[in-house]
Amino acid sequence: MSSRSIKLLRGLALLAAVFAFGVVMFGAFVRLSNAGLSCPDWPTCYGQATWPEHQHEIAQANQAFPDRPYETHKAWREQVHRFLAGTLGLLVLALALIASWRRPWARYAVIVSAILAAVGVTMYMRGEHSISSIVSAFAIGLPLLAAAALDRPGAWRISVLAFGVIIFQAMLGMWTVTLLLKPIVVMGHLLGGIATFALLAYAALRFAGVGARDNSYGALRRLVVLGIVLLLAQIALGGWTSANYAALACGTDFPKCLGQWTPPTDFEQGFVLWRGVGVNYEGGVLDMAARSAIQLAHRLGALVVFCYLAWLALRATRRGLRGHGLAIAVVLVAQVLLGISNVHFGLPLPVATLHNGVAALLLFVLLATLARTQRRHDDGLFQRLG
Repeated sequence: MSSRSIKLLRGLALLAAVFAFGVVMFGAFVRLSNAGLSCPDWPTCYGQATWPEHQHEIAQANQAFPDRPYETHKAWREQVHRFLAGTLGLLVLALALIASWRRPWARYAVIVSAILAAVGVTMYMRGEHSISSIVSAFAIGLPLLAAAALDRPGAWRISVLAFGVIIFQAMLGMWTVTLLLKPIVVMGHLLGGIATFALLAYAALRFAGVGARDNSYGALRRLVVLGIVLLLAQIALGGWTSANYAALACGTDFPKCLGQWTPPTDFEQGFVLWRGVGVNYEGGVLDMAARSAIQLAHRLGALVVFCYLAWLALRATRRGLRGHGLAIAVVLVAQVLLGISNVHFGLPLPVATLHNGVAALLLFVLLATLARTQRRHDDGLFQRLG
């Protein structure tokens, strides 16, 4: 592949990664401002491509969805988030096409996947949900198969893989609405956004030539991978906390919970992943004991991640990656302070939104450290995963 093509891939991957970070942040803003069901249909909003603005449109919207009265200050947030996610999808499609262009079978797989995704959305809008799900499953699977079989370095394969992930992410966005904020779907939607950002960011780093001259960082690389796994688990736990409206289950007490070190908890009910269809989870359905259990689990997970990543930062510094170690430490401390501030100040929207963004930023710092510990032009870890 020519240097011009690589520069194009580098620039497009960087743009898509930055845009994905913005979508993650705005998605957190939508979720935390309780606007996740402000458009009761998908992908339209009260039947419109944008959202109702005029009085007669609002009246029609309320008549069409009497169980979901229109809220002007919320609907635009949800629909703008969908527009941003759609734009990101187009960027990732372009990236996948360029990355697979010299392999006709892979290129056709990406093109057919895009067509099937569009057909799946159309079928869903017509009410043919079963057909839509089947078509969308093929749309997701084709890029995954193409990425696994593509005989290119890891960054190229990840670029194709990201397109399948973002189609699945769109499906999760649809299910978030149709399944009425079911916690497992909301958590999955958050993780899908984080995964999309992580894949694009890692691809951008590798296209930019970030890496080591040899394999001398092999031991450190394994430690960084473990740190990424722990952080992703903590992000999932944070998503579960948010989806079950358990962020303030301990009130504004920290480190105690409801003024106690061992408050009443119900871990069994707090971590039931599937509770059936037809339940509206807006505002949460769990009692305080179950929500307290979730909040305490999130705090315990934060403690584990903090200790490990603090040690990892020190280890990276001693191995000669001083800048990376310092970056891990600074972002880690900022994230912990934001988490404590969320509790202490009663979950203010700007702080809660920033807490999500800094989690993504911490993941990026770890990915940058991972890329730095791998040999240039050798994405061995991700090739094996492919």
